[in-house]
Amino acid sequence: MIDGPYFVLTVLGLLGTAIVAGVFCGFSTFVMKGLASLPPAQGVAAMQAINVSALTPAFMLVFVGTAVLCAVLAVVTFVLWPDEGRVELLLGSALYLIGCFGVTMVANVPRNDTLAKLDAGTPEAAEYWRDYVSRWTTWNHIRAVAAAAAATSYLLALA
Repeated sequence: MIDGPYFVLTVLGLLGTAIVAGVFCGFSTFVMKGLASLPPAQGVAAMQAINVSALTPAFMLVFVGTAVLCAVLAVVTFVLWPDEGRVELLLGSALYLIGCFGVTMVANVPRNDTLAKLDAGTPEAAEYWRDYVSRWTTWNHIRAVAAAAAATSYLLALA
């Protein structure tokens, strides 16, 4: 069984990935649906405000801090090469780092950056909004599932 500081790192990784999964699940299941039901100008303005407010230290600590924890867990696992939980720890780290953090950087953030440059009340913003909601939400589903799978993998490593 995993113990000592390694146990603490794994529990923190589990908690971080689970919290991020919950945030992204909420966005996929009701926030984006609510925003999509608004007139485009209002939806764009609301999402622009959400994207700015998401950059708070509290959320960044959880989101980026979890990525750091996952990277540390992967490195420690490679160095120690434990008999118990090795596959689960490496899989959990990969799922979060690639499927959640990586997807955020290559799929969601570029869309957010494009949206931020638009004036919410313009026809250009309304046209982009239709595509944005669909594609952003699809990628958000992927990162929510990846974060939940990472949490599950870390939990299995502790079992």
